[in-house]
Amino acid sequence: MKIYIFLSDEQDKIPIPEYAERLIEDCTREALSEEEIDEDAEVSVTFVDNERIRELNAEFREIDRETDVLSFPIGDEEGFEVDPDNDAIILGDIVISLEKAREQAEEYSHSFKRELAFLITHSLFHLMGYDHVNGGEEERIMFSKQERVLERLGITRGEGQ
Repeated sequence: MKIYIFLSDEQDKIPIPEYAERLIEDCTREALSEEEIDEDAEVSVTFVDNERIRELNAEFREIDRETDVLSFPIGDEEGFEVDPDNDAIILGDIVISLEKAREQAEEYSHSFKRELAFLITHSLFHLMGYDHVNGGEEERIMFSKQERVLERLGITRGEGQ
């Protein structure tokens, strides 16, 4: 399985970690594996600051406050679109506030890498159709899948700074 990553940095407050692209690839591969999808896939990840993610959150969700991650799926309940150039399924777009990720890593006393991995994985499951807004069984399933992915990657909650 080939993972195509389109990574962009639209902020200048926190340097993108050298491991970022590999982390995105590993999280994507494991999330797809968790869903028993073994097709080539592509995902777009954009890093922004708190101000920009607040603007996007207001524009697309009508919630005028910062958030940590936004997910923009390309597919629908019918399935994923396929990129005709590489025959990969198109998962969608992920936007992460690196500022918020750093704040949350400190707040939860784990590493920045662990926080990024969580946000990437969380967003990937949104791109694959999961939602947790209403809580309940779907939320439990989604969070359980996220934790399994992170465990397989060896990225645990207790991972220090």
